[in-house]
Amino acid sequence: MVEASIRYDGDLRCSAVHGPSLNRIETDAPTDNMGKGERFSPTDLVGTALATCVLTTIGIAGRRKEIEVTGMTATVRKHMTSEVPRRIAKLELEVRIPLAEDHPQRAFLEAAARGCPVRRSLHPEVEVVESYTWGV
Repeated sequence: MVEASIRYDGDLRCSAVHGPSLNRIETDAPTDNMGKGERFSPTDLVGTALATCVLTTIGIAGRRKEIEVTGMTATVRKHMTSEVPRRIAKLELEVRIPLAEDHPQRAFLEAAARGCPVRRSLHPEVEVVESYTWGV
């Protein structure tokens, strides 16, 4: 179990403190939902959580097989529904892995990525579109 403490700071902003490390993040409502959009929104963090989870899961799988994947990057694009209730409709994830396109463990690493805990936790109605670019 990990605990975080969250405070509503007013003006549609929150601050959260990660219990074990005391690291802090702040959120803001997006501009299309009455906020200033000056920080990650809560739904931005969901997309970010997916991308960081995928990279971390690939890193764990790579470590187990002694495959160095330092330098991987990802881009995530979040699409919200236009109808009520407001929710995430789609997350587009682009992962770039600095290994040869014909790497013998490519299928293994991509399968590991699809099994990341955040992805498994998303509601089935959230469409996840992913792509992998190798050799970058």
